[in-house]
Amino acid sequence: MTSSKTQHLTVLQPHPGIYAYYDGRVSGYRFMEEKNWVDDGAIALGIATYTVVEGKQAFVYDTHVSPEHGAFIREHLNGLGVTDVTVIYSHWHLDHVAGTSAFNDCDVIANEKTFHHLNARKTVIETGQYHGPPAVNPLILPTQTFSGTMELTLGDRRVVLIEANIHSDDATVLWLPEDGILLAGDTIEDPLTYVDEPADFAHHLRDLNHLAALEPRHILPDHGAPEIIAQGGFGPEVIKAMKRYIQWLMSLETAPEQARDRPEDILAVDIEAGTLKWFEPYRDVHAANVAAVLKLYGHA
Repeated sequence: MTSSKTQHLTVLQPHPGIYAYYDGRVSGYRFMEEKNWVDDGAIALGIATYTVVEGKQAFVYDTHVSPEHGAFIREHLNGLGVTDVTVIYSHWHLDHVAGTSAFNDCDVIANEKTFHHLNARKTVIETGQYHGPPAVNPLILPTQTFSGTMELTLGDRRVVLIEANIHSDDATVLWLPEDGILLAGDTIEDPLTYVDEPADFAHHLRDLNHLAALEPRHILPDHGAPEIIAQGGFGPEVIKAMKRYIQWLMSLETAPEQARDRPEDILAVDIEAGTLKWFEPYRDVHAANVAAVLKLYGHA
């Protein structure tokens, strides 16, 4: 099923049984004419959500930016013969949960913090008062929650959900230990992370170390260059790149004059190594990060 809202949605297959649904990074295209969170926070930067499929079973890791996107994913799974679907939320931000109405007959798993964030904001999200239009109505809340870790099976695949505080305090990554594949949500982002909670930088660095200790061979983020995702994802060195950028932001506490540095210069080592790919719309993301950090440290 293709609508005007999913006209640029592309299905990638980075690994056997793993599908990425990528939209965005299309020059001149807008999801809506008026100002909206879909364009500003997702489509402009490019966004992928994922399914892991084994026979007639599938895990849907985030449901994308709209009900139409969710319906596209559901139809793709139907075409694969999938009849048993479980949704997993990577975190509570709208661009990751907006399509779940297409899966309203399915179990939805998230960590307890994700449930509380969504439940507390349910009314304003459903009325379009939270971050503006479009409203996410109905907002589908998790039906099952966990804390720490949760181990699942999908056919012969072992799947581990791991809670983390990176980007947001309620992150859940999906780890396939036998394959060395990490579905990272927004805990990893190419070329730089969007800082939602700068006061938690120490937690972010701690949990990035925890992800590195898993020794993933392939990392699939929700925001990143589509050609890298299509080729199997990023290597483990991208975790070190995220840590370096966060540490640079933290250095603004004592060296606020560095705020004038260009982001492509800050990331130069990783861009030159091919670990990251510079994408111009992230200049605004970096500027917002710097402003938030300077405010936190009393330099604004």
